[in-house]
Amino acid sequence: MKRFDAIRPFYDTEINEGILKVLDHPMMKALMNFCFPKVDDEIWKEQLKKTHSIRDFQCNFIYYGVKQVLEKSSEGLTTSGFEKLDNNTPYLYISNHRDIVLDTTLLNASLFEHGKLMTSSAIGDNLVKKSFLRTLAKLNRNFLVQRGLSPRELLVSSKLLSEYMAQLLIHENRSVWIAQREGRTKDGNDRTNPGVLKMIGMASDESNLMDYFRKIKIIPVSISYEYDPTDALKMPQLMAESNNEIYIKEKNEDIMTLLSGIIGQKKRIHIHIGDVLETEIDHIKANFDTSNKQILALAQVIDDSILSNYKLWPTNYIAYDILNKTNTYSHLYTENEKSLFERRLELRIDHEHPVAKQGFLDMYANPVVNKLKYENVS
Repeated sequence: MKRFDAIRPFYDTEINEGILKVLDHPMMKALMNFCFPKVDDEIWKEQLKKTHSIRDFQCNFIYYGVKQVLEKSSEGLTTSGFEKLDNNTPYLYISNHRDIVLDTTLLNASLFEHGKLMTSSAIGDNLVKKSFLRTLAKLNRNFLVQRGLSPRELLVSSKLLSEYMAQLLIHENRSVWIAQREGRTKDGNDRTNPGVLKMIGMASDESNLMDYFRKIKIIPVSISYEYDPTDALKMPQLMAESNNEIYIKEKNEDIMTLLSGIIGQKKRIHIHIGDVLETEIDHIKANFDTSNKQILALAQVIDDSILSNYKLWPTNYIAYDILNKTNTYSHLYTENEKSLFERRLELRIDHEHPVAKQGFLDMYANPVVNKLKYENVS
């Protein structure tokens, strides 16, 4: 379908040509040397030349890159909820958004390990301006969300994006991943932007929007990192916002953030797969009479699932106790864990700026505050 050409990934018939174009690119060499540190260049080059599908590229190359990321910069990935998924059913995964690349890459690696359908994943076109990165995104089954558009262009683009997601989910038996909001959360508050749901619903031809959302099988996903490798990088934007200033990104800021997320220390990571939203959607349909109210209610249901299933780490409890000058959760972390966190805070934040310190602690403490609304975590 030509109308999706501007945003879609490669078709399998285009994969080999795409690979050959970037085979000798220095960034491909850097990526492959990272994925396969003990393998000669000629060997991975020969394997890439024989690759003719996205699945082969993901399973034989990207998956090993993920294993290297976990080995070098984490203390392991744990998962829960994957056993509920049907092996051949496509789902729309809506997750909280902490890391530009890892959120979706780790989800796909986990889906692969559990024998489930991997996703086609949304990525902002601002992140793949360089031709190599755009090619890599298309090789990895990413589709583009167009950014920086006028209101009129945004409407056209949103409809195209929505129709493409529907094409994948309903006609191509392909799962889809999209973040609950544009841009990563900077303050630890994971909230679904109703605008994302409105965009998804633009492809609906059902008389009631909730019937469409039920059909595409929405699953909320909770992703939590013990340490956010980009925590300090999020502070300048928070400080600008606290001064009511418009934040302007540095020229290569997105690339630096992307790389920091991959190589920075994350310690433990957990992904939880929520339940398919069915009875919740039926309840919304029965109790809310306008599509606007229904969208807001659905956003709340997604938030409830993501926040209640979010795994809290010692870093979250430590930040909460420091911020609130309490020892409420001291039984959930060790003195060593606390001193490591305090050291990180000291090294990463300029203490001349109390807003930065507050923002850094809020980022880790807010998941505890949010989870308290759902259960007693003490």
